[in-house]
Amino acid sequence: MQIEALREFVDRHERLFVLTGAGCSTDSGIPDYRDADGGWKRSPPVTLQAFLGDRETRRRYWARNMLGWGRFGSASPNLAHHALAQLEEQGRLQVLLTQNVDRLHQRAGSSNVIDLHGRMDRVRCLGCGECIAREALQPDLLARNAAWVGLAARPAPDGDADLEAIDFTDFEEPACAHCGGLLKPDVVFFGENVPRERVERAVDHLQRADAMLVVGSSLMVYSGFRFARMAAQLGTPIAAVNLGRTRADDLLALKVGLPCAQALAILAPQTALAAAVTARA
Repeated sequence: MQIEALREFVDRHERLFVLTGAGCSTDSGIPDYRDADGGWKRSPPVTLQAFLGDRETRRRYWARNMLGWGRFGSASPNLAHHALAQLEEQGRLQVLLTQNVDRLHQRAGSSNVIDLHGRMDRVRCLGCGECIAREALQPDLLARNAAWVGLAARPAPDGDADLEAIDFTDFEEPACAHCGGLLKPDVVFFGENVPRERVERAVDHLQRADAMLVVGSSLMVYSGFRFARMAAQLGTPIAAVNLGRTRADDLLALKVGLPCAQALAILAPQTALAAAVTARA
């Protein structure tokens, strides 16, 4: 019933403004942040202020990121990503705005994507501005911190890994090979503003859309919720696919409380069939 209602919602609208969150990537093995009530499942992510102001925080961040990168960097798009890519191919999307930093939408074939919170596959020097691929940094991190390689760490959101009750003093954080400056993933940390140009592009697309579809986001973070609030002010109908409540529940025309891949399968039957055949093989 919910899935049929979702298909009818999508079929009625030709210019969908899609906003995706962490729930869109959980079937790719990347954990999400929040529980069904919208609360944190674990400690909140590091803030920009703590990352810049405290060396111990940076060591802790990079140690966990080093251990989590292998799984995160090799994650593959799931059916939800492929379904949205197929909608774009059909000319049904105004834009795909994602809060995720995993680039799985692009790997699934989507091209009209705005990475609201940046991308984890790049690292930027805060001194000289040099930008390098995160993958290129990994061998140096592993070589400098060989004693950490075998530590057991559970996967956490966005390339993080749960690694607690450990002294990080001996961990050697990375530095820019050109100027020795601080390196930071090219993502928007908590406490950091989303670049204005990025927000303005998304707003422009929202104003031209005839509906909004939220996929896998509780919208608890204002950077995403603002677009749902703006859509409501514009009179643009909103549908959401999310397990648990969202901050915009009272603004929704339709709520589908199912896993994203399961719900979106009906939007891309060819992709769903291929996935089913692969699973049975």
